[in-house]
Formats: sequence, C-alpha cells, structure tokens
Amino acid sequence: MLDHEQVAIHAGRRSRLPVIVAVHSTALGPAAGGLRLWHYPDWRDGLTDALRLSAAMTSKFAVAGLPIGGGKAVVALPEGMELDADRRRDVLRDVADVIASLSGVYATGPDVGTSPADMAVIGETTPHVFCKPTDLGGSGDSSPHTAQGALAALRAVSRRLHGTSSLGGRSLAVIGLGRVGVGLARLLAAEGAVLTVTDIDLDKQKISDELGAVWRSPDEILAADVDIVVPAALGSVLTSRTAADLRCRAVVGPANNQLATPDVADLLYQRDIIWVPDYVASAGGVINAISAELHRVSADEARARVRAIEDTVDDLLDTAQRCGQTPAQAASELARRRLSATSPAKHRFTWPDASLLARTGGRQRVRATRRSTP
Repeated sequence: MLDHEQVAIHAGRRSRLPVIVAVHSTALGPAAGGLRLWHYPDWRDGLTDALRLSAAMTSKFAVAGLPIGGGKAVVALPEGMELDADRRRDVLRDVADVIASLSGVYATGPDVGTSPADMAVIGETTPHVFCKPTDLGGSGDSSPHTAQGALAALRAVSRRLHGTSSLGGRSLAVIGLGRVGVGLARLLAAEGAVLTVTDIDLDKQKISDELGAVWRSPDEILAADVDIVVPAALGSVLTSRTAADLRCRAVVGPANNQLATPDVADLLYQRDIIWVPDYVASAGGVINAISAELHRVSADEARARVRAIEDTVDDLLDTAQRCGQTPAQAASELARRRLSATSPAKHRFTWPDASLLARTGGRQRVRATRRSTP
C-alpha cells in the first residue's frame, strides 16, 4: 500500500518529460525536499526514487525536530539524454507548474542534477522554492552546510569510537567527490584526517592529489581498511555483499538512500559496524535552508542548528546502545514518536510567509493518491 499523502505525475507541457512530485507527509507541516534531475532506465525508476527519498525527508525533518514534512521531486530523464539551455529551462518551468498546482503543500530546493540557479527559474512561477541564489534573497548553495552537517555526525561517531570528537589522524574513505563530497573531504583534510577517496569521474583524481589523499577505484574503496567509510555519492552503495566486505568500524556520510535494502542495517549491526542513518547525517543543507529562509533565524543560529547534528547523533547512539537497537531503529522510533505527537490542528497546507500564486492551468496528466492525514 502506498504510504504517501499525495503523488503527482505530470507529462511536462513543454518538455514532455515525466515530472514526479511525491508528498510523503504533512503531519509536521508543509512538505519540502529537493528536485532531482537524473537519468533512469525507465521513468518508473524515477518514481521509485521519489517515493523512497520523500519518505526519508519526513524522517530527516522529524529527527531534526523541524516543523516540516517530507517530499521530493524527480524529473526522469531517459538515459543518454542531454539538456541544452532551452530544454533545461522548459523542464524547470514544467516542474514549477506542478509545484504551483499543489498550492503550497510542497516546496523544492536543489538536489542531484540541480542548483540554486535552477531554483531561481522555478521561483519565477512559484514562491514555493528555497536555496535560490543569495542575490535573489535565497540561501544559495546548500552543499557547504550539508558537508558541515556530515562533519558534525562524524565527530559524534569519532567520540564513540575513540573517546574524542577530533578527526585528526583518523582514516576515512570518501566515496564521491561531487559538491558535497569534495567539500567534506576538504574539511576532513583540514582536520588532519588521513583520506582515501574515489569518484566515477576519473578527472576528480586531481582533487585527490591536491588533498594528499590515496585514490582508489569505486570497486575497491568499500573494502578499504579505514576507521570510517563516508558515502557521498548516489544511493544503494550498501548491499548485503558490500556489507560483508567492509573493514571499517563505522559508515557515516551525506549520500541519500545508502542502503540497498533495509535489512543491511541489521547486517552492519551484527558486524559491530556503526551506521548513522543517511537522513540524519545528510540533513545539514536543508536544516540551514529551512532555518534561514522559512524560519528567518540569523545565520549564526542556522549554523548552530546544523552543528546540533552532532548532539542528535550522540543521542541516537546512546539510545541504540541502551535499548539494544540499531541506530536506524532508534532514529525511526524517534521520528515515529514526533510524527504521532502532532495534532490535526497543526497541519498546514500553505507555505510559511509566501503568498500563493494562481494555478498555471496547463493541460498535464496527473495521477494522485491520497490518504487521510492522521
């Protein structure tokens, strides 16, 4: 049974590409999540991604203690398709139409394949967007804050493993050198960590050289003999097979959907490998954006909320140890408690501090599935 409040699937009026918006929950408030523009073998694979990612966003906000629900937008590009500037703008305007048609239930920000500049295009149609460029009043690129949040999670795990939050001299394997991964790798190098890195783009090896890191192929790095493996690329990197190959003591990183299947968390626990749920370790960017753009707190307060991920991970690891649970179970239980504690009166279907725009009225096809709000 579909565990989502609303799923909209539109054929873009301009691009004719599948635009998918999945709203998992508005129990805590209006939903938010990134826009993923990515290639899939079939558009239904993009739908699967949107469903999984939106559910993770619900848990991410609930564990972080933010009054926001979980959602995700995905544009499923056929494999091999490249977008020129005009076609890309058409896609973004199609996405904006879908978001506007939801009347404030969902707002989007950058994710894999999108940027603050793309959010500016979407913002021409709907106010339900965050992480626009700073010169347009947004909070800009979220990747530095995502990296800082992952660093905070790593500090908590280092304290658990070594009795100190310092990462100096600790060995870490960073998988993926995209915007977040390379930012995190630079932070770790500045702390004096000993790095092994990889990326599917071989040109990124120059970054490895710059950081003084060891370069390993993507196929080899999971089995590296390091303290902590740091997934920072696309998801499903942890399978039953790769879990058996790990030689680390912990897996902590900002990549989404790290587990190929939920039972991999149990396999890691059986091997005494700490796994911090990805939706906890990756929350820094969206925490900063929501805090700065929706809650209108100061930059210092927004950064403090990102740094508080360290305390969140500390508490989750304490709870897991005390209750004989995996950290994943402890996080899921915390999210469940916070979601069930809300009352219907607190639900919101308008985005804070934003006037609604008129619906665009494009003749898109929509399939929606709803369940009653608890």
